Amino acid sequence: AKLDAGKIRVSLVLDGFPRALEQVAKVGTYGANKYSDNGWMQVPDGIRRYKDAMGRHRLADAKGERYCQETGLLHSAQEAWNTLAKLELELRAAETEGEI
Repeated sequence: AKLDAGKIRVSLVLDGFPRALEQVAKVGTYGANKYSDNGWMQVPDGIRRYKDAMGRHRLADAKGERYCQETGLLHSAQEAWNTLAKLELELRAAETEGEI
């Protein structure tokens, strides 16, 4: 027997979005190579700064620029990465404050 009723189904994300996740992983790799592995976690005022970065990539994409001129990566992948970074920092803050 396997008691997994009510548990989250991670495969829906991993199996459902392999191409998108690969592009987001490329963004993470680019950042790690440029700065440091997981250095994004210590960026001062990270939530605001990642929100601003999300907006810049979304704006560029909306203006028809599919790829970032600086990185050569998809703006939509960079927007997604920044969204995940912002979300992770928000969740960590909420855990610290006992909200979740």
